[in-house]
Amino acid sequence: MHLIIVITAIGLGWYLRWQWSRPTGSWTQRWQRALLHFLLPPLLLFMTAIAVLGMGPKGQMLGLEAGWLSYILALGFVGFAGISLLRLAYQGWCSLQEIRTYARQSVAGKTARILDTNFPYSALVGFWQPELAITQGLFHTLDSAHLQAVLAHEQAHYDCHDTFWFFWLGWLRSCTAWFPNTEVLWQELLLLRELRADYKAARQVDALLLAEALLEVARAPIQSPESFCAPFSCAAPPSRLQERIDALLNEPESPPASPTWVWSWMLLAFLPLMTMPFHN
Repeated sequence: MHLIIVITAIGLGWYLRWQWSRPTGSWTQRWQRALLHFLLPPLLLFMTAIAVLGMGPKGQMLGLEAGWLSYILALGFVGFAGISLLRLAYQGWCSLQEIRTYARQSVAGKTARILDTNFPYSALVGFWQPELAITQGLFHTLDSAHLQAVLAHEQAHYDCHDTFWFFWLGWLRSCTAWFPNTEVLWQELLLLRELRADYKAARQVDALLLAEALLEVARAPIQSPESFCAPFSCAAPPSRLQERIDALLNEPESPPASPTWVWSWMLLAFLPLMTMPFHN
């Protein structure tokens, strides 16, 4: 019976990821839909694994014998997830320690680590309270007005704690990379994260300045570990860059807060725990 529960959870998770297609609509609608399809499958698997481990490999459920196979599968998934979490946390810690070896400097009223490299780049690196990293190349590429626009964008990431939350989302991504559309959903969430930061920054600075700065910085061919790093720009598909610029040149769309009832679907992930009382 436990094996049936495990297979059902995998099947539901697979179906949710498989039937996702990039939605249209407002920022909030896209965010809610992408987050639902991204979060629910791994949470469903985790709750199923916890339920199976809690019930153990022996006993019965609804007249059917439990077995070691489902128990080993659940234990293997939890173990794999734990190792993935430690690996990702270690990578983030190493990146943060490396950033902290660079000198600190006040830039437009903000404290930043200055990297002595020629390509233009800025990013937040870390977790709940990340470090702001800026390269010398960014000072050479942008004037003070455009630099202020970049800093406003990074401040928006800081206020939303994007590096912290996307660290956990990146962990879930690594746990369910074998599900369909995982990478597509991840890129959609990254884009929506940047659109939100752009919107918040455009309330503080001229949106045209922000779009111009984005075009300049986007020329730097650099990859970023976006699970614990929030860069102003990175190597991305042209469509992702174009959508950000179009949003800035048009009237920026406000991403309103989601109503509480929208998150009620998260309760579906806890359904496997309700099977535990039927085990004896």
